[in-house]
Amino acid sequence: MSLRAYRQAAGRAEAPREGEYRLFGQVTRALMQAADLSPDDIKGRIDALDWNRRLWSPLASDCSDPANQLPVPLRAQIISLSLWVSRHTSAVIRQEEEIEPLIDINRIMMSGLSGGAEAA
Repeated sequence: MSLRAYRQAAGRAEAPREGEYRLFGQVTRALMQAADLSPDDIKGRIDALDWNRRLWSPLASDCSDPANQLPVPLRAQIISLSLWVSRHTSAVIRQEEEIEPLIDINRIMMSGLSGGAEAA
């Protein structure tokens, strides 16, 4: 099955929120595995770090769209988090910061997507 066909089938089978939750779960799992690697193993960590950055960037773009249905304060918070994720990721790559805060932020987003009380 082609990637396009898979995406179309997945899009029909799950709500957008469920898809976002699933994607955050996959990326967060990759970050957790990367966190177990030596900080010197940048090549081993970079895929997960880059994937996480590529997850957050379109979220910020989507939130900047005036047609976005989310409340404006929530959209601003997501954009702000996306900028922080990008900066923190660069610092992790430079070995100036740890990877765990990225995992924590993703878990908070997952809680919000699942309707968890922690998101409030």
